[in-house]
Amino acid sequence: MEKHRLNILVLVAILNPLSHFSLSYSFRNCVENPTSNHTRFDCMYRYEQNASAIVADLPPSAKVLNISVCAVSTIPSGSFSHLPNLTVLRLHNKNLSNIDKDAFRNLFQLQIMNLSSNRISYLHPSTFNNLHSITNLLIQDNLLPSLSQAVFADLENLESLILRRNLLSSFSVVVESVAHMSKLTTLDLSFNRLPSLHHKARLPPSLQRLYLGNNRLKTLGCKTDLFSRVKVLDLSYHKNLSSKDFRGLDLGSITYLRLRSTSVNVGELLNVTNLTPQHMDFSGLGLNNSLVKLCKLLRKHVKTHAIRKMILQSNGIHNLSKATFHNCPSFTNILDLSQNELKTTGCLQFLRDHQQLQIIKVEHNHLTKLESCKRTDDLSFPHMKEMSYRYNRILLVSGFAFYHTPNLTNLELNINIIAYLDHKALHGLRNLKNLRLDNNLLTDVYEDSFEDLHSLNTLNLRNNRIAVIFNRTFHSLQKLEILDLGGNKISQLMPEAFSGLSSLTKLYLDRNCLKKIDGDLFGKLHNTLQVLDLEANNIRYSSMFENPPFVKLTKLLDLKLSGQLPRGIAMLPLDFFRGLSSLRSLWLTNNHIAFFGWNTFDDLLSLEFLVLDNSCVGVTQLKPGIFKNLRKLKHLRAKNLGIRSFSREVFGNLTRLEVVYLNHNVMQTLNSTFLEELLNLKYLDVEKCPLSCGCLNTDLQNWTNSTQKVQLAHIYDLKCPDLPNSDFHDFDTKVCYLHIEIYFFASTYSVSLLLTLIPLLYVKLYWKFKYSYYVFRSWFGEQWRRVREQEEDCEYDAFVSYNSEDEKWVLDTLVPNLEGNGSSFRLCLHHRDFELGRDIVDNIVKAVYSSRKTLCVVSQHYLHSEWCSLEIQLASYRMFDELRDVLLLIFLEPIPERQLSAYHRMRRVMLKKTYLQWPGRDCSDPTKAQELFWKKLKRALRSSNNRSREEEEGSKEREEEPQERAEEREHFINERQKDDEPYYLMP
Repeated sequence: MEKHRLNILVLVAILNPLSHFSLSYSFRNCVENPTSNHTRFDCMYRYEQNASAIVADLPPSAKVLNISVCAVSTIPSGSFSHLPNLTVLRLHNKNLSNIDKDAFRNLFQLQIMNLSSNRISYLHPSTFNNLHSITNLLIQDNLLPSLSQAVFADLENLESLILRRNLLSSFSVVVESVAHMSKLTTLDLSFNRLPSLHHKARLPPSLQRLYLGNNRLKTLGCKTDLFSRVKVLDLSYHKNLSSKDFRGLDLGSITYLRLRSTSVNVGELLNVTNLTPQHMDFSGLGLNNSLVKLCKLLRKHVKTHAIRKMILQSNGIHNLSKATFHNCPSFTNILDLSQNELKTTGCLQFLRDHQQLQIIKVEHNHLTKLESCKRTDDLSFPHMKEMSYRYNRILLVSGFAFYHTPNLTNLELNINIIAYLDHKALHGLRNLKNLRLDNNLLTDVYEDSFEDLHSLNTLNLRNNRIAVIFNRTFHSLQKLEILDLGGNKISQLMPEAFSGLSSLTKLYLDRNCLKKIDGDLFGKLHNTLQVLDLEANNIRYSSMFENPPFVKLTKLLDLKLSGQLPRGIAMLPLDFFRGLSSLRSLWLTNNHIAFFGWNTFDDLLSLEFLVLDNSCVGVTQLKPGIFKNLRKLKHLRAKNLGIRSFSREVFGNLTRLEVVYLNHNVMQTLNSTFLEELLNLKYLDVEKCPLSCGCLNTDLQNWTNSTQKVQLAHIYDLKCPDLPNSDFHDFDTKVCYLHIEIYFFASTYSVSLLLTLIPLLYVKLYWKFKYSYYVFRSWFGEQWRRVREQEEDCEYDAFVSYNSEDEKWVLDTLVPNLEGNGSSFRLCLHHRDFELGRDIVDNIVKAVYSSRKTLCVVSQHYLHSEWCSLEIQLASYRMFDELRDVLLLIFLEPIPERQLSAYHRMRRVMLKKTYLQWPGRDCSDPTKAQELFWKKLKRALRSSNNRSREEEEGSKEREEEPQERAEEREHFINERQKDDEPYYLMP
């Protein structure tokens, strides 16, 4: 059977290239990018040491594969042969050491391969065979001591080869291995162990960028035409290289030459080569004391008398005077003075002769102050567009510090220690578009700090110490689109703080000390604001409020409220997000929300991305319908939210969901039927959820092993909390299915048990069942419904229940004394008043409920009659149900109590009611006793809960009552002395 099943699966795999999905659309070691349509996969932080084990279940549609930070040490032959469409393969994982022959077989479409940061010490000559499409190969940060000449033989389309940070010691071997590459443009051999550039073969004619810095070159030792076609050449950090090593070399094509930290003399180099001076990077050549000399030399060799780029980094320059660059050719584009020892640049007087300059960089120096330049009216740099003073020690920016550069568009003063920015420091910069003041020590910005920056587009004040934003601080920044105030200590925003920001689209206030959100304040930005970041503030609500804070921000697209301190937002009040009808992304990560209002998200009609990670207090009971209006939501992150159930009642309206993260929740079950209803769902992550491996999740396991459209991330890592050493995807479900023999056993056992019990029940409870049957039958036929208030309209005064053996006494004695002799009682008798053709039970029920009383004539024959038993039980049921005196018992003969024990219904009546005993022949005075009997019976028949019956008897009978009672009592005492049987009188 198993073999047959395997053959079927193989056949399906042959017929359908995506047949692996029919088994399970989840992967043991990888996760598919939810939006990639089965093309992008990440396989990170895995413990498998064999690459083929990681990618074995990936589909052939894969194009981008990232196997990073894994324990993979070996790539066996043919590991990726089932992935013919792969175009990008990243294997930088720090442990890879062995690549087998033909490891990359069948990767004909591969274009980019990254083998960086591993322990590869050997590459087989056929490692990259048939990889004709590769354009970029990165093997940096490995342990390669050498290369086979044929290792790159099939990489004729390779454009970039990165071999930096290896142990290569032969430049000639490398050149021989790449000489055939007609499209190679970049070769990086930096940080290796090359002692010289001796070579036998020629570099590819297409090579334009060659990086050889940080090797062990003591001499070049190369042919004169080695660099004849190279445009970018880096030979930095070789202290033994001197100018004579370049003698005769053809450097005519060089557009950028970097010789940092070498012993090359610029003048000598220009004399012994055909290098164009303006294409040389002069960084790290120790030119501190020879800048004047350098300028003269450059003027001599530069034919155009202009240098576009002048890079002078790391030359130990301490001072710059007016004469420093006086003799230099004109600087037109960039002057880079970074990483020197400058303490001041003044007002750029040293550039008096270079007023065409557009960009100046003075980064990583020791500047402490930017002085005022208003008095240098004769000095101006109208073409200056960009200035960067990053990574200095600037403490103070004086007023009019940039007066001499009025046309600046980009100014970078970030990463300093600026504590004071003069009110007029930025005066005159009307064309400035980007200003960076982040990572300083500013505590205040004023109303006039930015008043001249009418063209400013981006203002970055992040990571300062600003506590208050005063009124009209940004009033003149009408073109400002991005304002970054994050990472400060802002606790107060004045009412007019954002006045004038009529074009602002992005506002960052994260990591401040705001305690509340001022709806009126942010409401002034309602026409333009699209992004509002309020992460990591002190916003907290513990009760409801009246004014929603975002009600006016109808164009806001992205709102971040994550990580409020110290313990997060305590609750989300009702209508908290009112007005955000255009919002698409909402971030509520890392809060401790104890209460989600039932209409909290009702106004977020356009929301597509919602993040609720780590935003709960214990187990969260989300209210049904809380997401009812989020019909456009596509991406939901609810990691560690304390969700107990992913139910239809809560999440049922999210019909457009595509990506759902539910990992680290407390769900024990998932409704697979509901998951199937989410037709757009592509990605589901339930990692670290304690899903039970029991019968409740049998359908879920079947769904996880059969779904073809939803990726279940990390499902193979999901363990069974209730079954040690078991995995969720394959826990045993046989116990959850009952076999046919179990059904047969259960049915036969039930029938046998029923056949055994029926006779016993018949013997013991026959009368109970029969009585119940008739009671329910009468109730169902609606024959029982009689209204108490209609009692006076009853057809009969009494229904006489008796056995046929006692019929003579009833007809000859009872009836004449109650209906004759002047009595007005109307009795209901079987033979006389029952309706012909009607069921006897219906006749009995009608008789009981059509009579005010039921008169039972009890004898030994009566006790053995089934119909008599039914009649007395129906009468007693009526008595207990209506709580009225409707039952009278006449005992024709003495009957011991033990004979009544089987009739508990009658016994219960006897314990609660009195009864009459017909005087027998053994009575001392039968005539007098019978006369007393009839008086008591007639009075009992007349008694009722309604007083009308008593009143109609008249006052005369009431006057005679005491005398009758006395006579009864005397007779009772006499009879009681003779009779041992119980005898009761009517009270």
